[in-house]
Amino acid sequence: MEDYHKPDQQTVQALRNIANRLRINSIKATTAAGSGHPTSCCSVAEIMSVLYFHTMKYRPEDPRNFNSDRFILSKGHAAPALYSMWVETGFLKENELLSLCQVDSALEGHPNPKQQIVDVATGSLGQGLGVACGMAYTGKYFDKSSYRVYCLLGDGEMSEGAVWEAMSFASYYQLDNLVAIMDINRLGQSDPAPLQHHVEKYQKRCEAFGWQAIIVDGHSVEELCKALSQPRHQPTAIIAKTIKGKGIPGTAEDKLGWHAKTLPKDMAEMVMKDLQSRIMNSSKHLYPPAPVEDSPPVSLRNIRMPSAPSYKTGEKIATRKAYGMALAKLGRYNERVIALDGDTNNLTYSEIFKNEHPNRFVECYIAQQNMVSVAVGCAARERNVVFASTLASFFTRAYDQLRMAAISDSNINLCGSHCGLSTGEEGPSLMGLEDVAMFRALPTATIFYPCDGVSTEKAVELAASTKGVCYIRTSRQDCSIIYNSNEDFHVGQAKVVYQSKEDQVTIVAAGVTLHEALAAAEHLKKGTVISVRVIDPFTIKPLDVKTIIDHTRATRGRILTVEDHYYEGGLGEAVSSAMVNESGFNLHRLAVSHVPRSGKPHELLKIYGIDRDSITQAVRKMLSSSTNAK
Repeated sequence: MEDYHKPDQQTVQALRNIANRLRINSIKATTAAGSGHPTSCCSVAEIMSVLYFHTMKYRPEDPRNFNSDRFILSKGHAAPALYSMWVETGFLKENELLSLCQVDSALEGHPNPKQQIVDVATGSLGQGLGVACGMAYTGKYFDKSSYRVYCLLGDGEMSEGAVWEAMSFASYYQLDNLVAIMDINRLGQSDPAPLQHHVEKYQKRCEAFGWQAIIVDGHSVEELCKALSQPRHQPTAIIAKTIKGKGIPGTAEDKLGWHAKTLPKDMAEMVMKDLQSRIMNSSKHLYPPAPVEDSPPVSLRNIRMPSAPSYKTGEKIATRKAYGMALAKLGRYNERVIALDGDTNNLTYSEIFKNEHPNRFVECYIAQQNMVSVAVGCAARERNVVFASTLASFFTRAYDQLRMAAISDSNINLCGSHCGLSTGEEGPSLMGLEDVAMFRALPTATIFYPCDGVSTEKAVELAASTKGVCYIRTSRQDCSIIYNSNEDFHVGQAKVVYQSKEDQVTIVAAGVTLHEALAAAEHLKKGTVISVRVIDPFTIKPLDVKTIIDHTRATRGRILTVEDHYYEGGLGEAVSSAMVNESGFNLHRLAVSHVPRSGKPHELLKIYGIDRDSITQAVRKMLSSSTNAK
């Protein structure tokens, strides 16, 4: 290699010394904690040493500097190795390692962004490479900068399909600034990994996915330096053949039964003493190379729409289309607004954004797990305002990625279209009927459920500046505009859209069922002179509990919830939870009770009891029951 400068012997020795100190500190930390994966840390020692003190360009005093190279420890159980490496940089103090896994320590069992040295949480295997793809895509196409992205994977997680979704994505988009280092240490949790040490098979698989694949001895500093210095014209996989438990000979080295097992204190002391004896005197002190400062400054604060919605009351538009129009509009105001989709952009209407801002649209194809991981990567270090869309039902398969996004405290915005029975003829496989329950279970989630074009545009605007995982639920069919363009919306603030002084029942409905509730309210008023109050929650999480309770008290404690969702975990349960400690309330719920079938939307709403007629009957039944009770 013409541009490869072989490190001198002093550098090689210094890198070996760092690797052995990493082993010592990983063992010391895990033994003190009584928890951890020291053998998994030992196999990556030389890899980490070369990455952090020979290859990567970064600022040790500023771990999240936006010009620096990125590192993702996908095999998150090797976290003590990562912490030990940051001790070497001087960012962490050695005695901090002894607090590993303690309840008041930032050094958790797996990487977590509570520490500045970590961008995203890992530990649920198979997700790191997808996140790295998002970072690399941002670096190459949005930042147009020099920084590179390095992802360290274990061979166990190579069985995860999400890894190969990411491999395909990286190759398709020619992410030549991405390097995956695979720690092929042969042994998994309970059994050997399927390919064990057949590194040539890993190489063929990576090459088949369009990657440059280089096999190295993962404990050879020289080979790692050379492989990581090669010029790249495509994503690169360094396939590092390693020994699990390297440095703990005779007992744990290359032995099953040691995964997630710490060394007893006496054994640890003996091993650390042996490792210490291998550290040779070296006068050379290594410093990581400084990054090239060519990333543009980015501000994601105060992202607002340039103007109010332009809809007129009574017009009809599907909220999914209003989402696409709103996203394109927001993109005009800030060039860091980006959109991802999973080959459904003509259904979610993110195609409107794609057509207007093609350089900021990322097609992720039918790989929803990877799409969510890429979104998390694109949002890391506050580089982009990320919106990702697909059918609501398809987010189910990416739930683990969503869960990890919440743990990562990631700011990503997701839109699920075709929710509920209103999807119609496509049938239950494409009806998102459990999505609200799924997102309600995420601690950082905000759930927007707009009912018309105006509220959809406001949801997109608010999501852009709301921290955490934001989910916007949109519907397939056209719905009437009910809000004026100057209507003010806030997260956690419901809207009372129909009321009078004589109201006898409060109805809480959202999206499609809000329009059914309004139609039922009109019918009841004209037919039997029964007055009801209708509330649009706008956000299901957080729920505007005060507004709902206050208005329910005004209607003598009678409340009815209606939703295009299964009973479990949806709007009705959210309202029930809010009222659990309240007395004098009579709550009834209408929702989808079992797996539906194909049909026209209005037919399905009627069959499964969430249409205007069902609402009308439920109101009459509630009033009849209260009259009989007297």
